[in-house]
Amino acid sequence: MKNVIEIKHPLIQSHLAVLRDKNTPCDQFRAVIRRVSRLLTYEATVDLATRPIEVDTPICRTTGCALKQRIGLVPILRAGLGMVDSVLNLVPQAEVWHLGFYRDEETFKPVEYYKKFPEGDPVDVALVLDPMLATGGSALAALKAVYDWSVPIVKLISVIAAPEGIERVLSHYPNTRIYVGAIDEGLNENAYIVPGLGDAGDRIFNATA
Repeated sequence: MKNVIEIKHPLIQSHLAVLRDKNTPCDQFRAVIRRVSRLLTYEATVDLATRPIEVDTPICRTTGCALKQRIGLVPILRAGLGMVDSVLNLVPQAEVWHLGFYRDEETFKPVEYYKKFPEGDPVDVALVLDPMLATGGSALAALKAVYDWSVPIVKLISVIAAPEGIERVLSHYPNTRIYVGAIDEGLNENAYIVPGLGDAGDRIFNATA
């Protein structure tokens, strides 16, 4: 599927087995989310633009490179927060802007409760972070906010995704690249990913209802 990059790296796949296990404790789940996020980010940033710079090594002067574009991280609250630190470890100069949604359990639609973007002056590349791409409702709302901010390059990074969510996102924003560790079978009657890993936000923050 065009613009969908499912990263079938052995390290990601082994970490996914830990995340799927319902007996994985919260602290380990949180740590593994960070590891997978780091690996996904490595792939999602392979085409970032660079500029040449001069540096002095202990031996001599040489030419290196630095990132040329402004990078913005847009975690979808709350689960996306579990991915931020790992991405910042790789892109420490990135800006972080937040979007908050909760799911209406009757309609399964996202309800926005928080948005923090600066007026004008959009970043060059936005990485939208959400461990789960299920129905695609929250992702669509987040992508709309980012594109309305006039960001030219937008990528969505998720740990797992359902085909329904992917199709819905690409039907509205076909130029958005989606980086995902696994594409699962689909959604159940409660709009949860199957086999999935449960509610990522609850498991990251040890806040199971």
